[in-house]
Amino acid sequence: MKPKTIACVAVTCFALMPGLSNAKGCLKGAVIGGVGGHVAGHHGLIGAAAGCAVGHHMANKKQENATAPTSPTTATPPAPTPPATKP
Repeated sequence: MKPKTIACVAVTCFALMPGLSNAKGCLKGAVIGGVGGHVAGHHGLIGAAAGCAVGHHMANKKQENATAPTSPTTATPPAPTPPATKP
């Protein structure tokens, strides 16, 4: 019981540190990776670490795509509509 208590206290302390709280995507990825790792052979800690890395990478990609300027030259103009014909 004592190792679990120490681990919980350590995780709480690290979560409250200001530098680690900016890891966007890490928490969601860690939860998903931890569950996946646990299901795939009780490797929850390894799955959580990998999920955190992947989630952080995907959040950075999403932020980069959101801040990228869109140039009007890359947008394709709408196709012209043909004139209406009477039957």
